[in-house]
Amino acid sequence: MADKNTAPDSLQRGLSKRHVTMIAIGGTIGTGLFLGAGDSISLTGPSILFVYLLTGIFLYIMMRAIGELLYADPDNNSFVSFVSKYLGPGAGHFVGWSYWITLILPAMAELTAIGKYVQFWLPTVPAWLIEIVVMLLLVGVNLVAVKFFGEAEFWFSSIKIIAILGIIITGILMMITGFKTPGVHGGVVSFANITHHFQLFPNGGMNFMMAFPMVFFAFVGIEFVGLMSAETKNPREVMPKVINTVLFRILVFYVGALAIIMSIYDWHYLPADQSPFVFIFKLIGIDWAAALLNFVVLTAAMSALNTLIYSAGRDVYALALENTGKWQDYFKRLSTKAIPARAILFSAILIMLTPVINALPIFESAFNFFASATAAITLVIYSLIMIAHRKYRASADFIEDGFKMPFYKVASPLTLLFFLFIFGTLFLDKTDTIAALGGIAWTVGYGWYSHKKYGMKFN
Repeated sequence: MADKNTAPDSLQRGLSKRHVTMIAIGGTIGTGLFLGAGDSISLTGPSILFVYLLTGIFLYIMMRAIGELLYADPDNNSFVSFVSKYLGPGAGHFVGWSYWITLILPAMAELTAIGKYVQFWLPTVPAWLIEIVVMLLLVGVNLVAVKFFGEAEFWFSSIKIIAILGIIITGILMMITGFKTPGVHGGVVSFANITHHFQLFPNGGMNFMMAFPMVFFAFVGIEFVGLMSAETKNPREVMPKVINTVLFRILVFYVGALAIIMSIYDWHYLPADQSPFVFIFKLIGIDWAAALLNFVVLTAAMSALNTLIYSAGRDVYALALENTGKWQDYFKRLSTKAIPARAILFSAILIMLTPVINALPIFESAFNFFASATAAITLVIYSLIMIAHRKYRASADFIEDGFKMPFYKVASPLTLLFFLFIFGTLFLDKTDTIAALGGIAWTVGYGWYSHKKYGMKFN
């Protein structure tokens, strides 16, 4: 029996099915739904439901690819390891550090947002102080034990779910009672508000196409569950069940919520520059809707930041296990609680530079550029995961009776084509075009470096 003071050499399975399920839900519900739904609805009206559904189906297929890989090797620390295994160490190095950047920059953005949300109630407290306190709190949660992270995320996600179910139930009750919304453009709450004079391209085909990247990036984070297998109890039992609910969650929490909002009020008159959730709550007489939504988006941002800290730490830890060297040996060491504490603290220190960056205007445009570019890089990462899955299917590791992706021969290439299509739609908008070009520059530049230093194979 090992000395109790000796650091363990593997992660502890402290996440239960309850934790993983809620974390998976939290990964698909962000502040974009609560604050940005009005913008996405204004682009193309009720046909935005098709965009969410189609995008959700392809991301579900990607999650089934990750699920199949995790089922084949449930002790694996992340999907980064699968990319290294099936596409070569160069590809794994590229994906690992690229993915880490796509975690750090959004974490900085979430921390900045949290400072603003808290100032809604504490306007005299400086944002930098709020940001430091929040980071210390969440890093503490992540360092104590993985079950504490899971428990915190369970309650953060619960608040988001209750808020969305609240608007759905409210809308259904309105329909049943024949509620008529007030105002010049008010009317009876009904699904007829969606189907009446329905057009697939009410604002033109270009706006319909531009909705795809907006919706895609609202789903980014859905892959977080792919970092948790090594810390999940009974992963071969839990992971398939959790991943199989992804499509259901998309239907309920995104398609369902937006359908209800557009049923309550004519979408033509929903404000694009404010949350439709606040607008709807005010319509039904809840004057403190802004305070309510602020609480919800605060918990959503806390949830996102909590998960980003967790994921960044596990990503660095997984990269450290891939190779030998001084920095790898340093970051592969676990704490006595079986937590990759050094990797978490390294990521957290960079995230805590947020107040400094926010205080220097010269960094603002650069920060926005890199934040947008990381969104484009995510498409490259997702595509490499899909290619790694295809290589797994052709390898001796393939388990015929495992948790297999449905309709693999058709679904896999279609998903890769869909990711290429999303990347192409980035060039329809000036801001997204800059992001796409930044993503291409990073992929070519850092991809070349990874290939030269570590080697990359695609055969």
